[in-house]
Amino acid sequence: MAEQKALEVAVLEIEDACPTETALDVMGGKWKGMILYHLCEGTKRFNGLMRLLPGVTQRMLTKQLRELEKDGIVHRKVYAEVPPRVEYSLTVLGKKLRPVVKALEDWGEVYLKEHASNR
Repeated sequence: MAEQKALEVAVLEIEDACPTETALDVMGGKWKGMILYHLCEGTKRFNGLMRLLPGVTQRMLTKQLRELEKDGIVHRKVYAEVPPRVEYSLTVLGKKLRPVVKALEDWGEVYLKEHASNR
């Protein structure tokens, strides 16, 4: 009985969820957008992402990648080598974010040009 109730509550939450809020929750945060931007270019290793994201800590990058992996956006592949090699890439669902990331990049370029004198 309790399992049925929990399932009913979960279904209601999904039905009432705002798609825009959901997308912003998945992509939100200081680093997730930039991680997605770089993964849109192709598969990256952890240290490669660290170099591309100056200012991110190893702990924060790990946390953000784990969240994106949990949400089904990023795939983590571990190679059984010494030393171990880990690569990150976009999943099929993650690749559907490419036009969104590109649109944000385009908008950012326009914004920077229009507001360059204000900076």
